[in-house]
Amino acid sequence: HLANFFGRYYAEGDFISQRRYSSGGRSAYLIPYDGEEVKLHWANADQYYVKTTENYASYVFTVGTGEAARHARFEIAAADTEKDNVKDAADRQRRFVPAAGKAAVAIDADDLVVRFEHRPLTEAEKKRWPGNGATQQGRINEAAVDRISRSLDPEWHSLLAAPAPTEAAPDRTLLAKHVDRYTAKNSFDYFIHKDLGGFLRRELDLYLNTDVLNLDDLERGDAARLDRALARVRGTRHVGRKIIDFLAQLEDFQKRLWLKKKFVLETHWCVTLDRVPEALYPEIAANAAQRREWIELYAADEITGDLTNGNAAWTDPPTVDFLKAHPHLVVDTRHFDRDFTDRLLGALSDAGPLDEQTDGLLVHGENFQALNLLQARYRGQIACVYIDPPYNSKTTQILYKNSYKHSSWISLMDDRLRLSRSLCAIDGSHVVAIDENEQEVLGRLLATLFPEHTRVCVAVVHNKKGIQGTFFSYNHDYAFFCMPPALQGSNGQPVSEGAWEFDNLRKWGRESERSTARNCFYPIVVRNNAISGFGDVCPEDFHPGASNVAEGDSVIVYPVDAQGVERKWRYARGSVEGILHLLRVKVVAGSGEIQIEKGRSEKVLKTVWDDPRYIAGDYGTRWLTNLGLKVEQDLYPKSIHTVMDSIFAISDDNATVLDYFAGSGTTGHAVVNLNRGHGGRRRYVLVEMGRHFDAVILPRMKKVVHSSDWKDGKPVSRGGVSQVFKYLRLESYEDSMDSLEVVPPPPEPDGLLAANPDLTEDYRLRYALGAETSASACLLGGHFEDPFAYALSVVRDGVRRDVTVDLPETFNALIGLRLESRHRINGVLAVTGVDAAGRRCLVLWRNLAEVDHGSLDAWFERNRPSFPKPLDLVYVNGDNTLNAVRRPDEAWTARTIEPEFRKRMFEG
Repeated sequence: HLANFFGRYYAEGDFISQRRYSSGGRSAYLIPYDGEEVKLHWANADQYYVKTTENYASYVFTVGTGEAARHARFEIAAADTEKDNVKDAADRQRRFVPAAGKAAVAIDADDLVVRFEHRPLTEAEKKRWPGNGATQQGRINEAAVDRISRSLDPEWHSLLAAPAPTEAAPDRTLLAKHVDRYTAKNSFDYFIHKDLGGFLRRELDLYLNTDVLNLDDLERGDAARLDRALARVRGTRHVGRKIIDFLAQLEDFQKRLWLKKKFVLETHWCVTLDRVPEALYPEIAANAAQRREWIELYAADEITGDLTNGNAAWTDPPTVDFLKAHPHLVVDTRHFDRDFTDRLLGALSDAGPLDEQTDGLLVHGENFQALNLLQARYRGQIACVYIDPPYNSKTTQILYKNSYKHSSWISLMDDRLRLSRSLCAIDGSHVVAIDENEQEVLGRLLATLFPEHTRVCVAVVHNKKGIQGTFFSYNHDYAFFCMPPALQGSNGQPVSEGAWEFDNLRKWGRESERSTARNCFYPIVVRNNAISGFGDVCPEDFHPGASNVAEGDSVIVYPVDAQGVERKWRYARGSVEGILHLLRVKVVAGSGEIQIEKGRSEKVLKTVWDDPRYIAGDYGTRWLTNLGLKVEQDLYPKSIHTVMDSIFAISDDNATVLDYFAGSGTTGHAVVNLNRGHGGRRRYVLVEMGRHFDAVILPRMKKVVHSSDWKDGKPVSRGGVSQVFKYLRLESYEDSMDSLEVVPPPPEPDGLLAANPDLTEDYRLRYALGAETSASACLLGGHFEDPFAYALSVVRDGVRRDVTVDLPETFNALIGLRLESRHRINGVLAVTGVDAAGRRCLVLWRNLAEVDHGSLDAWFERNRPSFPKPLDLVYVNGDNTLNAVRRPDEAWTARTIEPEFRKRMFEG
């Protein structure tokens, strides 16, 4: 019975979501139901989809060392699962197989690229590689290594044939090692159950009732037979619950790693030169890495002197005058040391609150983890979420080894939409791009998550030629607009005054009569065919008798129709003067009647967007090409105008716009263009985990702030915009797992566990994993004695290395700090800002070996005049005595950072 029960939910060591019970010899599924009129349910609704990190998108490892180091990259290639006698419905188990033909091995610049397909095996392949699970994948790997080796040139063959033996496989090569590691990492479960213990306990009790307890035993009334049946139930339940406890311990531990807020590993700032103090210009000009980037991105070495830039031509290194003449060159702090960054941010802080100066935030990391970390900082502040998630088509499908293609996709979307929902302001909207593959199910999901919102599905014609389907050629995709009740209205696309369309200001149709709104019946005074004023709302007993009443050299116009029926104006008396600039006088030909018309300064939003500007190839892909950026295989950039119009439609000039499927960075580009064209101060937050974060998004944002016009990778003009944006790199779920350290408990002097077998068993089944990994740095097992050297041991490019954590930036995110200033003063990093609860904070970071209690107290007294007033909280790493130096007229409290850090990292 135990084997039967767990066999329902596990295959090859992975949990498989299948609720079922026996009924009349058949299996039936149970779906949880809470009385909803319409319920959207999917197989993995109670699980987190986790297989979205960089190891799944691309697996990279380094071969060789130093200048001779080369990179090899394993990727997933699109696989057509309907070809070659693949019986997907009958056998849903997928395997990693080298891609077909010449696509399997390629050279990209200096990198070796090896592509795999992830699909069910053909019947012929099953015979060639018999077995199942890891055994079968192992046989495929042996064949893959042989085939890849035969496709390599001599240099790569020699590099990858280097020995990487193990005790079990003394002849293993480096290539075989990484093929095995890649397929293993991507073959385990892609889900983490949200409550495995509760689920399995409920399912076990149901199983006991339906499959273990035989109704015949109860009916016959045989006491001995009934005792045996009850003993079977008790035994199955007793042992089954122990197994469930152990499985739940493993799953809950993974869930804890998945849900914990992730560390910020790197923080860099990009600042246009107009925001940088001139005192730093000589140091910037002397930085070779920064100069190389300017040449690469902006063709700066081709700038010649002329009168427009004060005859400042490029030299190597450039002069200070050259930097002054080109204020929109972007300085990236990654090219400089910590001291330079401290001085730059200190100078920016002196000019005003840092957060108010910051135009954008880019996050390199898995989007669930990024949204989770950004909750405190951005909750209730996002005006527009624009996302263009994977469409789940054949070329972008969500891959899961058991063919839960749609269920995996909707699980991915559900968890992330729930997080972004909480980030939205009360009038914040979502725009989600999608195509026909998941349009219907996305609509149902949005209806479930945003029940009070107005949801409109817009068709966007993005490809005039179309993409041939089975019966139709698809030339459009969709955009779902989800708009909350608090949103006052939408914005149409602005048009020039000469192209305005005019309508009669008098209301027509239903509820247009005067009696339905008395404050909309008033006179409009026209003199010399122009509006000269507005009269007061007419008394109810006043009836003009006609639409036009002559009065001296003026005509008084009322909302009365040709039949003499008193109607009303479309705008109330209190608001009509606000649209005076949109009104005009029209003299009707023939009758000479004067009418008042209102012009539309914008195109009314419609549910079909059919404009050449929305063609993705012309205004998406071609834009990247003009910028000199490579259109990656898995990038499908939207037209810049599609994104601009979507954002403009449902947000104002000061909106913060979030895109957590940033792709090629079109949303950030769109925000910069909107600010450039419409004024205002929109900000952007972009999240992307793929390698194109560095290859496309970062250079794109640096380029578009430098110039609005590009061709062949070079700026046509150099009229840029002033900009400050920050980019972060986050710890991934794999980093958390890689950096775990298991430390068994020391022997107990009193032998408590040894003397209590039940206690020992309980510890092993429920608590051992959490207790014995608690010293891991990723779980805050380390201490903050030197917060600037705190590190995780992770795997990068196939090599284990220590990666330093940015604890100050992580803590800022955890408490939701709106950053005001950042100064490093005499060995102490001082950060000020307002936290998510509205409290003014001072956060102090120090190396405890260099700044002890007494030194910190003295430091505080010296710098007290520079701190913001009033202060509410002072955070300090390590024990301290700062509360003892608080003055009677001060109300702040000093707290130790470490417990607050732990609480915030693991809350929820």
